[in-house]
Amino acid sequence: MTIRLYDTSARQIRDFAPLTPGCVSIYLCGATVQSAPHIGHIRSGLNFDILRRWFAYRGYDVTFIRNVTDIDDKIIKKSAEQERPWWAIGYENERAFNDGYDALGCLPPTYEPRATGHVPEMIEMMRGLIERGHAYEADGNVYFDVRSFPEYLELSNQDLDELRQPSGEGETGKRDPRDFAMWKAAKPGEPSWETPWGRGRPGWHLECSAMAHKYLGSAFDIHGGGLDLVFPHHENEIAQAKAYGDDFATYWVHNAWVTMAGEKMSKSLGNSVLVSEMVKHWRPVVLRYYLGTPHYRSMIEYSEEALREAESAFARIEGFMQRVTEKAGETPEPATEVPPAFAEAMDDDLGVPQALAVIHTTVRQGNSALAADDKEAAVARLAEVRAMLGVLGLDPYDPHWAGEADRGEDLHGAVDTLVRLVLDQREAARTRKDWATADAIRDQLQQSGLVIEDSPTGPRWTLGPR
Repeated sequence: MTIRLYDTSARQIRDFAPLTPGCVSIYLCGATVQSAPHIGHIRSGLNFDILRRWFAYRGYDVTFIRNVTDIDDKIIKKSAEQERPWWAIGYENERAFNDGYDALGCLPPTYEPRATGHVPEMIEMMRGLIERGHAYEADGNVYFDVRSFPEYLELSNQDLDELRQPSGEGETGKRDPRDFAMWKAAKPGEPSWETPWGRGRPGWHLECSAMAHKYLGSAFDIHGGGLDLVFPHHENEIAQAKAYGDDFATYWVHNAWVTMAGEKMSKSLGNSVLVSEMVKHWRPVVLRYYLGTPHYRSMIEYSEEALREAESAFARIEGFMQRVTEKAGETPEPATEVPPAFAEAMDDDLGVPQALAVIHTTVRQGNSALAADDKEAAVARLAEVRAMLGVLGLDPYDPHWAGEADRGEDLHGAVDTLVRLVLDQREAARTRKDWATADAIRDQLQQSGLVIEDSPTGPRWTLGPR
C-alpha cells in the first residue's frame, strides 16, 4: 500500500513517504476572514478533509493544521467601510467559516491558529532573516530580499527577471519592486503591534511560515491550499521558511477552483454563492457530494443542473441503503475494509471519481441482490457502501447527518401521506383493471420526480432524477 499524490513542486505524482513513519503532518492555508464563505472557499477544506480521512483510514496518525488569517488589508478595508472593529469582522466571519465546514461534515483541525496570536513568532522569524541577510527594514516595513534566495519562484516555475510585482500601498523603501513585505509599518487608525522596527502589522505570507514552524516544526509532510495560492503566497512562504533554515514542506498539494462562467468564484467578481444560503436550498450532505466527489485537481463549473444531478445520484445511494435496512430489520454496520478497487483509486492521487464509481457499482450489485431476494448479499454490499461513504464523509447513517435525517423524515412523512392517497387511487384502478387510469397516475407521479416500484408488499415510491 502506497499513497501517491501530485506534488506541485515536482510537477508529477509522487509516492508519499512520511518524515515520521506512521504519521502525517498537514498544513492547510485556511480562511481569510474578511467576509462569509462561498462554496469555492469550502471546497478546499472539503478536499483536504477527504485526504485527511484517507490517511487516517490507512492507519496514519494525522496532525492537521488549518490557520485563520484574521488580519490583512481586506479586513482593514472592510472595517473602515462598515465602521466596525477589525476584530469583530474577523471573528464574525471566522464563525461563519466554521459553521460552513461543520455543515458539510468536515472534521475539526488538530489546531486552528489565528495569525494575530503569533506575532512573537513572526518577530523571531524576521529577526533571523535580517541577521542572515535575507530581509531588511525600511521606513518601518520589513521586506524579504528575493534575490538573496536563489530558489525563489521554483514552485510556480517563473523567471524572476520577467516578474513584475508593483509596490503595495505604503510599501516604501524597497530595494527591488519584487521584494515582498513581511511586516507593514503602522498607519493611523489601523491595528498594530510593537516590534524592534516600530509598530506595524503582519504581512500575509509571514503569518503562515511562522505558524507552520510553531505547530509542525522545521519540516513537515504536506502543505495544501487552493491553486490560486501557488504565487505569490506559497512561493513567498517557501522563501521565508527556507531562508530562515527550515526544510519546510516535503509535498505541495493544491486543489482547483469552483468556477462560474469559466471564472474563479470570488467576492470581487460578484459571482459567489454563500454557503449559508446554499444550505437553505440544498441538503448539506448533497453539497458535500457535489463539491467533494470531483477530482480535487479538476475545476468545478457551478450550475444548478450539476447540483440536481448530484442530488439524484446521492438519492439512488440512499434509496438502496434504505431498502436493505428495511429488509434486514436493522442498520448493518460498515465493513471493516473498503473494496480493493476503491482503495486503489484513493491511493492514486485521491481518485475520488474512480472511487465513487466503485460505490455505484456496489449499489447496483446490492440492488440486484435485493431483486433476487438475497438478503445476505444485499447486507454485505450495504456494509461495503457504508465503509466507502464513511471515508468520503458521506455516510447518511453517520451521527453527523442524524439531525438532517430527522428533518428529512418529517418532510418525508408528510409527502408520503399525500403520495399514498394517489397510490391508493392507482391500486383501485388496477383492481378494476382500468389500466389506462393506473398508468396515467404512475406517469403523473414520475413527471413530479417520483419513481414508483411495484413490490410484493405493495407500491413503493422514491425520488428519481429531476
